[in-house]
Amino acid sequence: MSDIIQILPDSVANQIAAGEVVQRPASVVKELVENAIDAGSTSIKINLKDAGKTLIQIIDNGCGMSATDARLAFERHATSKIKAANDLFAIRTMGFRGEALASIAAIANVELKTKRTEDELGTCLLIDGSELISQDSVACPSGSNFIVKNLFYNVPARRKFLKANSTELRNIITEFYRIALASPDIEFQLIHNDVEVHNLAPSNRRQRIVNIFGRNINTRLIGIDTDTSIVKISGFIGKPKNAKRRSDEQFFFVNNRYMRHSYFHKAVLLAYDKILPPGTVPPYFIFFEVDPKIIDINIHPTKTEIKFEDEQAIFQIIRASIREALGKFNIVPSIDFDEDNSLEIPLVNQDVSDVEAPMIKVNHEFNPFEADTSFNPFEQGRNTIEDNQFYQEFKPKTPTAEPTAQSAKKEVPQDWDKLYQDREPDLIPDYPIEEQTELKRPPMPDYFKPQEAPQNQIQQKIFQRDRNAKSQDFFQLKNRYILTPVRSGLMIIDQRKAHERILFEKFRNSVQNNQGVAQQTLFPQTIEFNASDYTLLQVIIEDVRALGFDIREFGKKTFVINGTPADIQNVNPKELIENLLENYKVNQLDVKVKVRENLAKALAKASAVNYGKTLNSEEMSAIIDQLFACETPNYTPDGKTIVSVLETQELDKRFR
Repeated sequence: MSDIIQILPDSVANQIAAGEVVQRPASVVKELVENAIDAGSTSIKINLKDAGKTLIQIIDNGCGMSATDARLAFERHATSKIKAANDLFAIRTMGFRGEALASIAAIANVELKTKRTEDELGTCLLIDGSELISQDSVACPSGSNFIVKNLFYNVPARRKFLKANSTELRNIITEFYRIALASPDIEFQLIHNDVEVHNLAPSNRRQRIVNIFGRNINTRLIGIDTDTSIVKISGFIGKPKNAKRRSDEQFFFVNNRYMRHSYFHKAVLLAYDKILPPGTVPPYFIFFEVDPKIIDINIHPTKTEIKFEDEQAIFQIIRASIREALGKFNIVPSIDFDEDNSLEIPLVNQDVSDVEAPMIKVNHEFNPFEADTSFNPFEQGRNTIEDNQFYQEFKPKTPTAEPTAQSAKKEVPQDWDKLYQDREPDLIPDYPIEEQTELKRPPMPDYFKPQEAPQNQIQQKIFQRDRNAKSQDFFQLKNRYILTPVRSGLMIIDQRKAHERILFEKFRNSVQNNQGVAQQTLFPQTIEFNASDYTLLQVIIEDVRALGFDIREFGKKTFVINGTPADIQNVNPKELIENLLENYKVNQLDVKVKVRENLAKALAKASAVNYGKTLNSEEMSAIIDQLFACETPNYTPDGKTIVSVLETQELDKRFR
C-alpha cells in the first residue's frame, strides 16, 4: 500500500486558515484596521462597497513597510510582534500571529501600496488567490493602503453563506465600534457606498462614546475608577433605568483590546442585582489595565476571548467597583457641615419695634346668660367693616331661600316591605337613605373596545361563561392578571401577554395588506440613531410605514416621526420606535421569522399594555373578547402561555 500522507499546498493551507480568521467582511476590516493601529497610525480611513463584498479599502498614515517587508507580510506566520515563545506573554499589540494577510490574500484580490517616511518611493503589490501577480515601485503617501476586492471569489461555497448587505454592514459597524472605542486618540472615518457613516475626531473616552452612540447617552453614564495591585478598572456604566433588552452596548477592553468574557459579564449583572427591569442588560464600557504576564490572549482564533490568571479576584473587584458607583448615584447626598452655602437663619433685629396688634372693638359688658341669643358682641366692629366699599363689592350674596333639610334629601321608595323583604330585621335602617351618585369613568381607549364574539368552537369550550355573566365577574389581581369565573373553574389571563397577542394579529394583518393607518402627532419628534440602528431602519422603513408609522429621513442618522399607528395611544413615539428596533433585533435571532412578521411581533411587544396598569371592568371585558377572537388566543407570538384555568376540582383539593 502506497503512502497516503502528504503536505498541503500553501494555497490550500491558507484557505483553511482563512476559515478561522476570515468569516465575513467584518473579519477583514478588523484585521486590517488592527494592523494599522499597530503601525502607529493617527488617522485611519475605511472605504466599503456593498458591505465589503465588492471592496474593502483601509488607508492609514502609519510607519509603512519596505519592499521586502511588504512581500514577507503575506507569508504565513510572518510577524514583527514576537520572536520567541515567551513573547506571547508580553503582547501589547493587536495582531501578532502573522496569519491575517496570508488568509485574506488566499480568498480575495489584494492590492497593497505602502511607503516608509524615509523612503522616496513606495511599493505596490498585486496578489490574486495567494499568487503574487506583480511587485513594483510606485509613488504614494507614507503609510499603507490596502485594497481587498471580490471577497471569497474563489470559494463560492463560503460566499453564498454571506448575509444581506444590511446585515454584513451592521457586523462591520460592530467591529468598527469595538476598535474605535479602544482607541479614542485615533481619527476614524467610515464610508459605505460613497456615503459617510462615521467621522470620529480624536477625543477622550467619554466623548468617543457620545460620538458613536449619540448625545442622549451622555446623561446615562456613570463613571467608575478603581486601582488595585491586580488590575486597574476604569470606564463607564449605565444607569439602571436605561437598561435594554438587547446586548449591543456592552464592552470589555483589556489593555485597549476588545474582549468577550461571560464570567465578568455575570459580575456586572450581579452588581445590578434587584435594580434592573426583568430581562434587561445595562450598558457598560469597562477598561482593564493589567500586566500582560497575567493574561493569555492566544486561546481564540479571533483573539476576542482572553484568559486571566486570577479571574475570581477580578470578579469581586468588578462587582465592588460597580456597586460603589451605583451607590454614589442612588443614595441621598450626605450633609456637609463644612459647606459654606449652608442654610442661614437671620436674627431678629432688636431695633425694630413690635408691630401693634389689630384693634377690635369688643363689648366687655356682654353676658351670654342675660342677653338675647341673637346678640353679637362684635356688632360694632362688624358695622365698621361693612361700611367699607371693598367689602360691599365682594361680600357674599345672601340666598333668597334657605333649603330645608327635608327638601335637600331625595325621595325614597315608599314600598318598604318590598324593598327590604330579603333583609334581616336588624339590618333595616330606620331612616331614609340618600341615593349615591355613580362615579363617571374616563372613556375607554380604542384598542379596548370590544370586537366580535368568538366563533371558534375550541375557543368557546375554553371560554364558557355563564349567560348571566356581568362586568362584575372580572377581577384584576396585582394589576397583572385578569380573573374571571368559567364553568370549569377560574380562568387567569396575563393582561400584557393577552394584549400583545391582540395587537400582533392586528399589526400582522395591517402590514400584510399595507393598510396601516397613521395617527398624526401634535408635535413631530426627531430621533438620532447610531449607525447600526440607522442602517437597520433604512432597510425596513417601508415595512415600518406599512404598520402605520409616518416616519421620514431627516438629515444624517436622523429620522422624524410625524405619526404613529392609530391602534396605539398614549405612547411616546420616540420610545416606541426605539423599543421596536430593540425587539426586532432580538427576534432576528430566529431565522424562521420573516421581516414583516418580525416587525408585527416587535411593535406588539413594544406597545402592549404594561403590568401595573389598573383596568376597569369594560377594559378587562374588551381584552377577553378580543383575545378569544384571535386565531391563537392561548399563546403569545413567542410561544408563552396567556391563559390558564384553575379547575374547580383543583380548588376542592386545596380545601380538603
